[in-house]
Amino acid sequence: MNVTEAMQYIENQGWSSTRLGLDRTRELLSGLGSPHKKLKFVHLGGSNGKGSTAAMLDSILRSADYCTGLYTSPHLLRFNERMRVNGEEIPDERLAAITEQVAGVADKMSDHPSQFEISTAIAFLYFLEKKCDIVVLEVGMGGALDSTNVIDAPEVAVITNIGLEHTEYLGDTVEKIAETKAGIIKTGCCAVCYDVVPPALTVLKNACAARNVPLAVADFSALTEISASVKGQIFRYHENEYCLSLSGRYQLRNAAVVLETINALRSRGWNIPCNAVKNGLSSAKWPARFELLHEDPIVILDGGHNVQCAEALAESIDELLPGYHLTFLIGMLADKDYPRVLELLGPRAARFFCLTPDSPRALNAAVLSDFIRGKGYEASACKSIADGISSALAAADRDKKNGCPDTAVIMFGSLYLAGLLRQEFINVSC
Repeated sequence: MNVTEAMQYIENQGWSSTRLGLDRTRELLSGLGSPHKKLKFVHLGGSNGKGSTAAMLDSILRSADYCTGLYTSPHLLRFNERMRVNGEEIPDERLAAITEQVAGVADKMSDHPSQFEISTAIAFLYFLEKKCDIVVLEVGMGGALDSTNVIDAPEVAVITNIGLEHTEYLGDTVEKIAETKAGIIKTGCCAVCYDVVPPALTVLKNACAARNVPLAVADFSALTEISASVKGQIFRYHENEYCLSLSGRYQLRNAAVVLETINALRSRGWNIPCNAVKNGLSSAKWPARFELLHEDPIVILDGGHNVQCAEALAESIDELLPGYHLTFLIGMLADKDYPRVLELLGPRAARFFCLTPDSPRALNAAVLSDFIRGKGYEASACKSIADGISSALAAADRDKKNGCPDTAVIMFGSLYLAGLLRQEFINVSC
């Protein structure tokens, strides 16, 4: 099996969201020698911020000289992005070989594993092969019934910000969703959580109490922003000062969760010096989260996809780009609350250019632009990503020539679109 055949095999499987449960994953991993039983984990669940939080933890643990695995989803451009060791994506040849190994077991099962279950098995085998000291493991969806939750008690279970998401599978209240997220908290681990809304926090506290798990809640009152720009920020948490490479005030809250997680790991015997924490935060990278792609004009890429992400983006714009003439290049999925997203971003926009994401759930660009115009804002549909980027940059250039020195392009919407936007913009810039 070569890498093309491996990807065809993986993509031909369905997604696990329609068949939630752990039995298939357990059977598959048992047939592969139970690699997950031989690894240590930091397990992350939540609605928003999982990826950024995972990236910061990965960077810190690598700075502390631990061989660190990182499992995240979805990817922006290449499937290989989902599984990394010490910052490096799984090579094509190893992806192909391990996929063939997994397929040999999966294809003999009466209830065939899903795409995500197969991906998770590939990742565990690769992390074991690379002798990872610890794996930063991001939940795919939910928590209790997510394929990643076959692991025994992790070193730390981390719950990031919680909001209404995937309500058809996870529940229609934050309490129900928090209950699902709390499924990754197991007797024998430590737990850390974002300072979520009170009803969700009560659920998490009760889950920890029932399982005799110590819980640390990030203390946002102990966060002090010292300076911030689109290039990064300096902040203080309790008495210590840090430089963070990721922009956006919401990343400071994620960083507070990270710092509490590091404290929990230290309590379990992990040697993570202060300089490793500072170096890790200052060098952490996570693309498509208020990512600065260009400086003149400023071009920001944000792969946010829901109302909470739009709120965070609006907060970052107000703080870091006050008074800027903003051109938005936007594409969204039809099953997201795009009216509320536009309610948040519309007042901050000079205009919108709209794209259709490459997804069966995509909201058509013409439909989106008609909706935006109906709200009283300037909007037009673009035929392609290249057309959208060139139109947005040309509009920003016109603004500057017309006497608006502070102009910026904000590319926002779906992660299905963000990777393609990033690649096309970098190609154009080069």
